[in-house]
Amino acid sequence: MTSLTNKDKATVKAFWAKMAGKADEVGAEALTRLVAVYPQTKTYFAHWTDVSPGSAPVKKHGITVMNGVADAVSKIDDMKGGLLTLSELHAFTLRVDPANFKLISHCILVVLAIMYPTEFTPEVHVSMDKFLAALALALAEKYR
Repeated sequence: MTSLTNKDKATVKAFWAKMAGKADEVGAEALTRLVAVYPQTKTYFAHWTDVSPGSAPVKKHGITVMNGVADAVSKIDDMKGGLLTLSELHAFTLRVDPANFKLISHCILVVLAIMYPTEFTPEVHVSMDKFLAALALALAEKYR
């Protein structure tokens, strides 16, 4: 995996500042896409009353996911250390297969490209992709 350069970090922070006001919307749409495109991910949410794409619980968890992404942006210089509690939660309590972190990352990228067609330049795309890959790696830290 390619590490985040200082330029990548600056690009991620600048783009996040532009889109942070719509992070809830991005998260809701990304999780809706996740359960629609990758229906096997619904197994983690079997306790919800409605797991259909666009349902209230799906949208709500999308917001939770983006709150985690926001936390990662604020801890971009030490995501492994800064997100250790979140890694432990996903590894030991929720027992989420870390492959799913890549799936939600892809869905987030797709939604960002749709919602921000002008701002989501190739440079931003590369930096956000690297950032989300680093975030997935940080979340998978406790699986080792």
